[in-house]
Amino acid sequence: MEKKSWSDFLDDFVDDLRSYVVHIELYVRTLVRWIVTSGLIGIASGLVGTAFHKGVEMATEFRMDHFWVIWTLPVAGLVAVGIYRLLKVEGLGTDTVIEQVRTGDGLSLRLLPAVFTATIVTHLAGGSAGREGAALQMGGAIGLGVGRTLHLDERDRSTATMAGMAALFSALFGTPLAATVFAMGVISVGAIYHVAFVPCLIASLVSFETSLQLGVEPTRFLVETIPGITPMCVARVALLACLCGMLSAAFCEAVHRTERLAHRRLPNPWIRAAVGGGVILALTLMLGTQDYNGAGMTGIVGAVEWGSADSFAFVWKIIFTSITLAAGFKGGEVVPSFFIGATFGCVVGPLLGLPAGFSAAVGLVSVFCGATNCPLASLFLAVELFGAEGLVLFAVACGFSFVMSGYYGLYYSQRILYDKLKATFIDAHANAYHEGSAQR
Repeated sequence: MEKKSWSDFLDDFVDDLRSYVVHIELYVRTLVRWIVTSGLIGIASGLVGTAFHKGVEMATEFRMDHFWVIWTLPVAGLVAVGIYRLLKVEGLGTDTVIEQVRTGDGLSLRLLPAVFTATIVTHLAGGSAGREGAALQMGGAIGLGVGRTLHLDERDRSTATMAGMAALFSALFGTPLAATVFAMGVISVGAIYHVAFVPCLIASLVSFETSLQLGVEPTRFLVETIPGITPMCVARVALLACLCGMLSAAFCEAVHRTERLAHRRLPNPWIRAAVGGGVILALTLMLGTQDYNGAGMTGIVGAVEWGSADSFAFVWKIIFTSITLAAGFKGGEVVPSFFIGATFGCVVGPLLGLPAGFSAAVGLVSVFCGATNCPLASLFLAVELFGAEGLVLFAVACGFSFVMSGYYGLYYSQRILYDKLKATFIDAHANAYHEGSAQR
């Protein structure tokens, strides 16, 4: 074997060094590009998120102070439908944003003003909906818009879309870590888009700080009693989480089945909106309370911090939310899932020997986890909402709820890549692949 001379060694060293510098330059350029891009997305999302938060807050306060606004529900449904038709974004929603990330198709930037306005109208009139659906849609549109403005390629535009989703979620709830992991993991269950970690994290942090400076307080709950980690306590939490996982599946089915039924029986969107608004109005008058209108944050606070909830509150919230969304009102399902989980946990937890407030917190996280199929994001959400003291117990809750929720989910476009009970690749849409049809 021929020995290399010192000059050959030097040449090889220089070539290796040159290659290393080229790679480092590529990494630095990429990092700088995403710092700038994500920063712009974060600022824009923080501004829009702040305006949206204040708009929803003002609409809710006005409705609570003027009960007569409830009577406008049928008209509000027509307005929501009209806004989407006027801006030519009918049929677009959170599923469209998820498809944009996966395929790069279908998302119109006109969705931003449409969902912004229609969601505020929904909350003003008293439709039962949340904010995060609008947040994901508006954030996705902002991320895509910034990506197009900066002439990013198709795959980078998808990453920018995820960064926007994370940023607006973070601005509204004040949970940048949960928002980051949620945007990375909600697209495909079983595969996390790690390439989006830095863009989503930067956008979330910038958006969070922007909204904080503009007066949006982060969502936080005080859980008075968190039990110690004992085998019996873990078993009780696991049992409650299993029940919440099944409840989340029932919630998803109620939302989707009600929507299909409404579209089949009332194919005209104008009639569907007016009838749906009328039904919500009738239910509100029958119950004599606005507890189930709007997002329901008061009920969540009551369950988590005061340990108090009506025994059938979670049932009524499922009914109100399913009809509201089926009718064509806009908003989201996540905050209603918070309400459903918190009130259910508050009622059932004490029967299992758990503190009511802590059980409400477990229920909130567990139903969110089951409905979105995002256990890691749910765990981060628990820490940011309730603190890290009950981390192990919340982890148990997320794990058991994730399994027991089956293959149901809030978003049809979400792909479940791997079987929940066995390491088997299935690649199926949520709600289309359930336990009875699984091939193992």
